[in-house]
Amino acid sequence: MPSIKDHSEQVYRVANQSSAAVSSPVAASWRRCMTRHGLAPEEARLPWRLPEAELLQARERSGVLISEAGGELDRLFAIVGKAGCCLLLTDEKGIALERRGAAGDDADFRDIGLWSGTVWSEASVGTNGIGTAIADERPVVIQRDQHFLSRNIGLSCATAPVRDEAGRLAAALDVSTCRGDASEAIVSILAQAVRDAAARIEANLFRRAFAGARIVLVPVDRAGPALLAVDRDDLVLGATRAARVSLGLDDRRIAAGVPASDLLQEDLREGGELPDAERAALRRVLSRNNGNVSMAADILGISRATLYRKMKRVSLT
Repeated sequence: MPSIKDHSEQVYRVANQSSAAVSSPVAASWRRCMTRHGLAPEEARLPWRLPEAELLQARERSGVLISEAGGELDRLFAIVGKAGCCLLLTDEKGIALERRGAAGDDADFRDIGLWSGTVWSEASVGTNGIGTAIADERPVVIQRDQHFLSRNIGLSCATAPVRDEAGRLAAALDVSTCRGDASEAIVSILAQAVRDAAARIEANLFRRAFAGARIVLVPVDRAGPALLAVDRDDLVLGATRAARVSLGLDDRRIAAGVPASDLLQEDLREGGELPDAERAALRRVLSRNNGNVSMAADILGISRATLYRKMKRVSLT
């Protein structure tokens, strides 16, 4: 591990290069810390710490997140806790809302600032797992001397962002260790465990937001859960970030109404009672024609008056 002086000199040398922003994500983060946040690598600074009242407010704002993440935090800590790791769940600003750690390691982590109520944004402590994952909106591993502050070069972190039911950044899940024998291979295993737990939390949030809907798994090769929430008439109510990216969905398209069978290219057979099946079929054809009754009637081969009567019978007017 380099000395504090050597590390600080390395950060200055890399961050001051004009090509730093494109040479690597870590170099880009170092440059942000200096140019945007005005930080210096040799500073002996701890992360900002919120007053108790502000922490309580932050926890209240993220009450649903904390509730849905609790079980996953416990399960993940049962796996990594004995290896000298600390878990933090933060909000989208990097405020540590929940923490898991072994009592024997608490003193080390408290000295570093890995504690509830601290703020692990890049503006607070420079390049670090939580702050850089939030800034880049992607999973990251920041190992030892990849940290911006020289005081943190004994720390290794693996962090994954968590998105809400609309695909917006909502949180970050981090596992950190101070162990000097935490090899790159070990940290890679920790990183995968964190990504998996973050994906389950994201899925929990999505299912809670659309508790009354049918949840459909989208078969895509992407990180994160690719889920659709679909109503009884096969129209999409919501989609996770991975599903949105894969299927080209956004809030406007979802609000306009789009059949899941169109997105998934499925020939769905109508089930249930006939009125329900007819209602679903009418909603789909209207959705495909942006609510234009005349065009929908033409496609169905019936008059506008007949279509209006059908719509009235199944409570679509």
